[in-house]
Amino acid sequence: QVQLKESGGGLVQAGDSLRLSCAASERTFSPFKMAWSRQAPGKEREFVAVMWYRHGSTYYYDSVKGRFTISRDNTVNTVYLQMNSLKQEDTAVYYCAADMGDGTGYKYWGQGTQVTVSS
Repeated sequence: QVQLKESGGGLVQAGDSLRLSCAASERTFSPFKMAWSRQAPGKEREFVAVMWYRHGSTYYYDSVKGRFTISRDNTVNTVYLQMNSLKQEDTAVYYCAADMGDGTGYKYWGQGTQVTVSS
């Protein structure tokens, strides 16, 4: 059972940067895809960034394109989300998720980390 744990959230001002981390519990963690998603109050959860883990290809959704960067460090089984030029509308709980490539989609989710951007 893979456990994912996010960290790095906090309260920042508009225009600031934050880096979120997502650490996996398994030593031999090798997902097919990793993703960051977020859920703002009263809104549905939305994906913001995806990485195809083995070859490092990435995809960004329009709302964060050019501002957010997803990356990984295989040595510590951690995926990151670098968030620059933060806006108030980026305020949300951010979750990481793992798709193990077994046909079940994003099977594993972290508990989330709160990001609050003030004006």
